[in-house]
Amino acid sequence: MNTANGLPVETPSGKDAAYENFPVGSWLLPAALRPHIAVFYRFARAIDDIADNPNTPPDEKIARLDGFAAAVRSGAATDPAYETGHRMHASLSETAVPARHCLDLIDAFKQDAVKGRYDDWDDLMGYCIRSAAPVGRYLLDLHGGSADGYGPSDALCNALQVINHLQDCKDDYLSLDRVYLPGDWMAADGMTIDELEGDRASTAVRRVLDRALDATEELMSEAWRLPAGLRNRRLAMESAAILNIAERLIRRLRTDDPLASRVELSKAGYLWQCLKGAMPVALGARPMRRPV
Repeated sequence: MNTANGLPVETPSGKDAAYENFPVGSWLLPAALRPHIAVFYRFARAIDDIADNPNTPPDEKIARLDGFAAAVRSGAATDPAYETGHRMHASLSETAVPARHCLDLIDAFKQDAVKGRYDDWDDLMGYCIRSAAPVGRYLLDLHGGSADGYGPSDALCNALQVINHLQDCKDDYLSLDRVYLPGDWMAADGMTIDELEGDRASTAVRRVLDRALDATEELMSEAWRLPAGLRNRRLAMESAAILNIAERLIRRLRTDDPLASRVELSKAGYLWQCLKGAMPVALGARPMRRPV
């Protein structure tokens, strides 16, 4: 394990691409770009795991994340403890993708080290635009961009982030003392944070979850513009697959209880949503609006 000053820098959680709500570097994407996507995912996973490690003090998390920021900015790969960051720098140099997407992720994860509550939806979106949107922005820049800019991609990535927050709302609270539900909504619906410890969602928790899903569906209306504007057809196929996965997870979260168990798709269900999204694009169609 890579170390700095004799201490491990990376703290792997064991999560991998199979844990994510979206395909990572799948066969849908151009083969020549998949190695770069793998480097980006490895980098993002490494810094996320540091931020999420419950045994690392906040100041140490920030110091390690600052080390990754320095590695991404600098071409001088002198510290083997940050090899993952140096590989990211090399990939960015080769592809001419700007470093700001990686640095935005680091900034968000530094915030995770010290902030565990969100005042309102805008506060949460301010976090998501740095913790989730950079993933889509990186992929857009790597694949030649979009006629619609970053907007639809940001909406999809932010929606996926909120979906993940709802899936993990109990575990995030119990293991990391983080609550990504907007505080003003909890107050308005009479929900207390300790209700997230329950085996079942209370009526108040259910109301807040549904309100978050309502806001996520608004994001999805913008997100469905994404495939039509993409310049790379393979990325359009992947984005359409992800849109269908997100829609199915939203429906599942409407009916299932994330406090009782993690709400996720089966392997067969996941594959079906991928095919349902990608095949029409492969045949020449580009979805323009969210299906009713």
